[in-house]
Amino acid sequence: MATDDPTQRWVKSSYSGNGGSCVEWAPATAPTTGTVPVRDSKNPDGPVLTLPATAFSAFIAGVRAGELGAA
Repeated sequence: MATDDPTQRWVKSSYSGNGGSCVEWAPATAPTTGTVPVRDSKNPDGPVLTLPATAFSAFIAGVRAGELGAA
């Protein structure tokens, strides 16, 4: 997925801190493509990781449940 798509709406993760470790995702693509694009907010023109929506949902559930541990 191209990061220069003018219709793409990127959302900063609420779990991103103010220390520069920020992740953005584009939730609107999931219903139509079944995938969720994710990128580094510090590098919006950089690579985009595209995840299956089910895998992204499982990841978010794990973060919310505290199952992934601390950095």
